[in-house]
Amino acid sequence: MNAKGKVFKYGDNVDTDVIIPARYLAIQDKKELASHCMEDIDTEFVRKVSKGDIMVGGKNFGCGSSREHAPMVIKESGISCVIAETFARIFYRNAINIGLPIIECREASEEIRPGDEVEIDFDTGIITDNTTQKTYKGQPFPEFMQKIIKAQGLVNYINEGIK
Repeated sequence: MNAKGKVFKYGDNVDTDVIIPARYLAIQDKKELASHCMEDIDTEFVRKVSKGDIMVGGKNFGCGSSREHAPMVIKESGISCVIAETFARIFYRNAINIGLPIIECREASEEIRPGDEVEIDFDTGIITDNTTQKTYKGQPFPEFMQKIIKAQGLVNYINEGIK
């Protein structure tokens, strides 16, 4: 599995209330909810993001509440992977549960710039910044997590196993 796209970059401690403001949580439609992704810190995000793009954050990405809405709207907006130095543990688990690939890598988090074209190989954990030609070694996904992501989430993975 791979991801490839243009980078949207944010800093440390991007919390779930910034990813999807609580005032929108009553919206049931995923596309409509995703239309508010990141709007409190990046009003242009939803207009500029394209399917396959990459989000890069700093330390403690996804801190705050335990709502699954945060990784869901990131995925629904078109982001194919989030790279960060570290993730809040509940965000990490929620992302895997809904099938959003995430990868921790301090060097990539620090050095990759907004707008760079980046490619990620999930099997090896290799992150390549095609803009600078620099590579980084992130933690590859264990096989079982790759299966969950490939199934587009834990529920789908379980349902496929039952068939």
